[in-house]
Parts: sequence; structure tokens; C-alpha cells
Amino acid sequence: MRELLPYLKLYKKHWFSLSLGMLLGFATLVASIGLLTLSGWFIAAASVAGLTIARQSFNYMLPGGGVRGFAMARTAGRWGERVVSHDATFKLLADLRIFFFRKLTPLIPGRFSKLRDADLLNRLVADVDAMDHVYLRLISPIVVGTLGIVSLTFFLCWFDMTIGLTLGGILLSLLLIWPILFYKLGKHNGTHLTQNKANLRIATLDWVQGHSELVLFGAEPRYRQAINDHQQKLVKNQFNNANLTGLASALLLLANGWTMVLIIWMAADGMNGQPPGPMVAMLAFATMACFELLMPIAGAFQYLGQTLESARRLNEVLTATPDIHYPATGVEQCQDASIQLQEVSFKYQDSEELALNKVSISLEAGQKMAIVGQTGSGKSTLLQLLTRQFDVTSGALLIDNQPISQWTEKGLRHSISVVSQRVDILNGTLKDNLLLAKPDANDQGLVAILHEVGLEHLTEGNGLDAWLGDGGRQLSGGEKRRIGIARAILHDSPILLLDEPTEGLDKQTEQQIMQLLHKHSVNKTVVFVTHRLIGLDAMDSIALMEQGEIVELGTHQALLAQQGLYHRLHQRL
Repeated sequence: MRELLPYLKLYKKHWFSLSLGMLLGFATLVASIGLLTLSGWFIAAASVAGLTIARQSFNYMLPGGGVRGFAMARTAGRWGERVVSHDATFKLLADLRIFFFRKLTPLIPGRFSKLRDADLLNRLVADVDAMDHVYLRLISPIVVGTLGIVSLTFFLCWFDMTIGLTLGGILLSLLLIWPILFYKLGKHNGTHLTQNKANLRIATLDWVQGHSELVLFGAEPRYRQAINDHQQKLVKNQFNNANLTGLASALLLLANGWTMVLIIWMAADGMNGQPPGPMVAMLAFATMACFELLMPIAGAFQYLGQTLESARRLNEVLTATPDIHYPATGVEQCQDASIQLQEVSFKYQDSEELALNKVSISLEAGQKMAIVGQTGSGKSTLLQLLTRQFDVTSGALLIDNQPISQWTEKGLRHSISVVSQRVDILNGTLKDNLLLAKPDANDQGLVAILHEVGLEHLTEGNGLDAWLGDGGRQLSGGEKRRIGIARAILHDSPILLLDEPTEGLDKQTEQQIMQLLHKHSVNKTVVFVTHRLIGLDAMDSIALMEQGEIVELGTHQALLAQQGLYHRLHQRL
């Protein structure tokens, strides 16, 4: 049950609505039991009165009004309880999703970067939704049931102490036994149900996202069969849940029947020394009605195993410690945009080998450096350290002569523009994707940037309101890359990091983009990562990397004059 503690703390924010929902639930329960109890007594008493002289003096109006009052109160209470409790629960789930997302964001990239997209989606949607069981099916039914048992016991004890305590003891015993019994019966199945639901979503999303490739390589039937296998396991779990629900209802009806027989037998000889009469019918109907408060409890604990498994999956994220900690106050603005790496080494988590080994670089404000090398030499890793996706293992990394750890996240993001190898396109309009970089940009400025990067054709038709689709499926790889470049230009930061910005572009477009970047990088500090030795003569310095180390450093002409590795790579072009 410790897994539920973080979510119970969130209830403090909505304590009034949650408490009001339980109060309305209790009032509805009282009205339901009162309606059936009063109706039983009224029918029996009216029948007895009709057979005796008491029919002349029997008050038919007052019990009839009570029956109507209980009926209206039950209807109004049920509606009010549903509105209040579900409204509070939906607000709780909304707060929990925001809380979960805020906890998740600092963990990526890092230890959670390897989680599948479908797994994250399942945690954010299905596992969070399972938390509504905590209040609606666990806390509220137990609180309402306990109050109902206590109230009913006191009410019946006023008529007969023995009968009241007997019925109260039976109900209290069931309240204690029922949850434990059905928690044990449903725990194993509920845990597997949550896991199989997540596996089904992961398999389905893999099949949808990679359908084209799966068809091309003939692997689509195998992936479709995996979906069917997970679905069959999930259906089996749901079938077991349905059986448990039926078993709970059957056992509760059985207990209700035998308890009613016992109460009628105890009341057959009279109550409190009084001869038997219409009060026997009242007790019978009260016993029949009181089992309504136990109906939700078995189901609540039947689903508790599923809820605990969802809570455990969420807690893996909520209790994790971020690898990167940004200070609440620190450096907010860049003054001279200088970059220094002093003997920087870095290795990825769970890796024994260094991705960077004692790399030293010094860039003054306004200088431009190209970092070249083969794939896997550490070029992109270096940019990830500059954007603080990871912290250095050893050495020092300074931006604007300040350790990068002293920068606030807002200040660092404001000071650096990045064109990464992978450009993420959001499922929105063209305008939405550009405003990420500059929220206050006007339409004319956005259209001008699109013309500069050669995407003026995207402004045709719906213009900036053109829908790009999930992940920009309607765009080619080159168009995505140019949208990333447009964002970097719009962001207009003093430091510009370029990771293979012309990859996937034809030579003519590549020359246009290089000229555009040169135009917009005047007086900016630029780190240009590439494995294509084109346009490097305009750089102030070039660093050639091999296996995480800088093996050659100098200007384009100086490195050619050394007749070293850079010269040999250049000769191959």
C-alpha cells in the first residue's frame, strides 16, 4: 500500500470536494436504506391496521410522505454524489498527469530515454486513469460503508439491542473479510492485466509506426501475431476479473439471504419484550437494504492489484532522481558567448568506455569552429554536453566564463540555438512548429524565414495554417531539416550549435543553406559538427576527432599544410 502514498498526498488540494462527495454518498446510502426499511414497515403496518379497528386511526399520510421524501433524496443524492466525486476525481487525474509530466521531463535524456514511446504513453494515460480507483472504488466506499454500518447499528439497537449488535457484527465482519479475500483473489490477475495492457499498446504502436518497413521485409505477420498474443492474454485477464465480480455478487447475495433468515428468526419472538408485529418486516427489509453498502467494496479490492501495479509503474518515474539538476537562481544571460572545454571526459551510463577523453577547446565570442570526424568519434556527444543533456564525467565546461552547472535552464536555452540531426515536428500547423522558437513572431517574419530556407512552397494553399501531421509525415527529410534551421534562425541566440545541418540535402540546397547560416551567424559563436568537409575554409578553427579525442586542431589551411589525417580526408573528396 506504500505505493499509493504519493497520490494520497495530492488529495489535500481537493479535500473539500472529496469530503463532500463522501458525505453525499453517505446521504444517498441512508436514503436508500431508509426507503426500503420504511416501505417494508409501512406495507406491513398498513396490512395489520386494515385487519383491525386501527384502520380508522392509522396515519397513512406521514409514512407515505416519508417514502416519497427518501425516494427524492436518494435520486438527488446519487446525482450530486456522482457530479461532485467525479469532478474532483477528474481534477485529481489532471493534476497527476501534470505532476507526472513535470517529473518525467528532467529524466530525459538519461536513464529513462530508453523507454518506449508506447510505454510512456501507457503510463501517462492508462496507469494514471487507474488511480481513480483509489478514491472512487477504495477510499469512498470504505468510509461510506463504515459510517453506514455504525449508523444502522445504532438505529436498530434503539429497537432491539441484540438484533442491532448481531446485524452490525455481521456487516463489520464482512467489511473486514471481503476486502482481504478479494484482494488476494484479484492481486495476481490485476498485476498481469496492467502489464499485458501495456504490452498490447507497445506492440500495436510498433506495428502502426513501422508498418511500411514491416511489409517491405515480410515481417508484418509476425508483429501482427504478437498483437494477437498480447490481446488474448489481456482478454483472459478481463475474463478472470468478470468471474471474480460474479463470485463477489453471488457470495454477497448468499450472505444477505442467510443474514435475513437469521434476523427474522431472532425477531420472530418479539423485540424488546414486545410481541412480533410490523417491526419484523422493517428489520427484514433493513437487512436486505444494508448489503447495498458492501457491494462496491469487493470490486474495489478486486481491482486493487491492478491499481497497485499502475502505481508502481508510475513511481518508477516519480521517485527517480534526475541526472541533471539546474539551479533555481544562477546565470540568466550570455555576455560574450565564449565556450571553453578544459580536459573534458565523458562516458555514458552503463558504459565502461569513454565517449570523450580529455577534450580541450577554447572559443572566444564570435569565433566559429568546425568539428569533423567519422561517425562515432564523439562529435554529437560534445554538442549534448554543451546543451547539458548530460554532465561531464570529469573536467570543466564553461560558457561565458561560467561553469555550465551554474546556468539556469531558462538562461541556457535562451543563449543557445541548436540544429540537431533529428528535427522533431509536432502534430500541429506549420505556424505552431515555427513559433516554438519565437512565440512573438508575426506571420510576415515566419513567411520570410521560410522563403530564406527554401520552403516557400509550404506557404501555398493553407499557408502557415497547413497541418503537418504526426511527426511531420507529410514532409521529406530535407524539409524537416530546413524547418529546424528556420527555428534556429528565429531563436536568434548568441551561440549556434549545428549538428550535420545539411545532411540529406542536395548540393545546390546545401550551398544555399550554408550561405544562409553564414549570413545569420555573423558575430555569433558557432560550433559546426559535420563529416562532410565542405565550406570549412570559412571557419576560424577546425577540430578533427577520433575515438573521443581531438587529434588535429587548427585552421583549414594549417591542417592541409600538416599533411596529416585531415589532409588525407580532404583528398578523398
